[in-house]
Amino acid sequence: MKMLQREITLEPKPRGFHLITGEVTSALDELSDFSLGLLHLLIRHTSASLTLNENASPDVRRDFRTWSDHAVPEEFGWTHTLEGPDDMPAHVKGSITGFDLTLPVKDGRLSLGTWQGVYLCEHRDHGGPRSLTATLWGEARD
Repeated sequence: MKMLQREITLEPKPRGFHLITGEVTSALDELSDFSLGLLHLLIRHTSASLTLNENASPDVRRDFRTWSDHAVPEEFGWTHTLEGPDDMPAHVKGSITGFDLTLPVKDGRLSLGTWQGVYLCEHRDHGGPRSLTATLWGEARD
């Protein structure tokens, strides 16, 4: 059994849904050392989140942002407003999409579907750098 844990820092991104599969895998060179395993990703924030979805069409990411901004509006009468009008809606959006993913690893790569990719869901206008804890465990390659 082989295990690894690492913090990955993502550059600041504007509000929206951003494909980060490549950033995650390039930060984990040791991924190629695993024949079979799991990668757990936890975003260490409450105003951004992670999800797995369409990796080809940017329209999907734009539509996610349009839907989430409509479903959870800033003008709602929120009482938690100390960090700005986009903060409480960001917390709600994060809880809807989730703060972690567990992904299969096979033959040194993420074993995702053809059209699947990891998204950073940035729910704030200026969220800043985002930190992920990546925990990788499984069987080592021969």
